Amino acid sequence: MTRGLDPGRRVRAGLATLSCVMLLGSGALGDVRAETYRLESPGDSVVGVPFYFTARGKDTLLDIARQNNLGFDDMRNANRKVDMWMPGEGTEVLVPTLYVLPNADRNGIVINRPEKRLYYYPPRDPGEVRVYSISVGREGMSTPLGAYRIIEKKRDPSWTPGPNVRAAHAAYGDILPAVVPPGPENPLGRYAMRLSNPDYLIHGTSKPWGLGMEVSGGCIRMYPEGVEELFGLVSINTPVAIVDQPYKLGWRGEDLYLEVHIEDEGARRGARAVIPESVANAPGAFIDWGAVERAIEENAGVPQVVGGRRQSDSGSYLPMIF
Repeated sequence: MTRGLDPGRRVRAGLATLSCVMLLGSGALGDVRAETYRLESPGDSVVGVPFYFTARGKDTLLDIARQNNLGFDDMRNANRKVDMWMPGEGTEVLVPTLYVLPNADRNGIVINRPEKRLYYYPPRDPGEVRVYSISVGREGMSTPLGAYRIIEKKRDPSWTPGPNVRAAHAAYGDILPAVVPPGPENPLGRYAMRLSNPDYLIHGTSKPWGLGMEVSGGCIRMYPEGVEELFGLVSINTPVAIVDQPYKLGWRGEDLYLEVHIEDEGARRGARAVIPESVANAPGAFIDWGAVERAIEENAGVPQVVGGRRQSDSGSYLPMIF
């Protein structure tokens, strides 16, 4: 790991190592479907390939984010020296389409609240994953953690704001009606999926530029094109796991990656607390503790190589257990 490079430059320098996951979808500008990835090895848990995009005169980072199914925080954290609204023609912008999969069963929907991302694993193909940017609940209305399932799917839903939501809007003079009918102004968008905690939905939005932030009343918002796709893929009783993992650790071949999403400074940990002893002390493992510390300090949301594993005498990689 080279000191003095920003996380995006270090990612670009390591692109040649990102060969063990096959990309099935396309995140290039002009294609707003979810990225779909296939893990080539059951032991791997890192997917995607980041890339640089040369901004055009009228581009904002939010334009580039939406075209690649990323959110506000994704682009802000990965491009801290770039103006969010006027990056400028010719500016190189990092599109951080590289992800460590959450440490959860690869079954149905997995939502990692700190990174504001949803992962969908098809029921008949756990080696495949689709990745979507989301928004989650704001302070005081956090999206709940836990294990749930989809109990209802609704096209063109009406919105019935709960008392807490109505009170929050009334506090700044926005008096909500008891029911908002379907239509372009409906904040649920055109598709909604109700969780087994029935106060919460996975739904679209009438304000897609707020994706990737903590802005909802607790529900999970998706881009209109993303929720339309997911709506067609999931069925009633699809499991939904909502987890809180600001530090994600995963293998790709012989490389160990760390991805950091710290919103609350109280959640910041030291390097030794982030890497489990089962990994740090495993036979054949080596950890670059300086790289771990830099990844935590930068908090860029971009996976960084922080260690690896050596091959055994037989030529195979020594197993690692989290």
